[in-house]
Amino acid sequence: MLAGVFSLLSAALFTVMDAVDVAFTEAAVGAGISTILMLGTLALTDSEEKPEFNRRRPLALVAVCLAGAAFFYGTLDMPAYGDPTAPIHGHPIVERYMETSLEEIQIPNVVTAVLASYRGYDTFGETTVVFTAAVGVLLGLGAGRRRRKVLGRATDGDQEPDAVPETWQSVGPAVGGDEEKSP
Repeated sequence: MLAGVFSLLSAALFTVMDAVDVAFTEAAVGAGISTILMLGTLALTDSEEKPEFNRRRPLALVAVCLAGAAFFYGTLDMPAYGDPTAPIHGHPIVERYMETSLEEIQIPNVVTAVLASYRGYDTFGETTVVFTAAVGVLLGLGAGRRRRKVLGRATDGDQEPDAVPETWQSVGPAVGGDEEKSP
């Protein structure tokens, strides 16, 4: 919980420094998602560890080590942190952004101006990718585990319901569906 409070205070500090985009990301990821994931983890775990051996555990360890080595190998070609001769600093668009962003967009923070205006579609695309990944993870974690109630009868997640769900009966006609047909 303290990490969430710290993240929210950091977001407030970023807002004071006119870095609203960074503040929004910090508040959403740090104070929001991280706190929810931590509370969910605490709710789903027991206080005692189950002493069982899984045959796939060594294979998973090898896969994680290989992925980590590949990621480390990928960082070897990156320029040193803070290197003023890094290729990105010599690109002509950087100078243009620094000089003209205040007149063109009227946003005092250059990072916010670049992300919100110049690269708006790119930022929207990244948001869509993150949202799609989150939905995929949620569907993967909850697939087949919940029992649902369809017209008064409990069914497993694997089974097909016999009748049209109650929600579809009320929503179906509004979106162009027929009440007698199942979705």
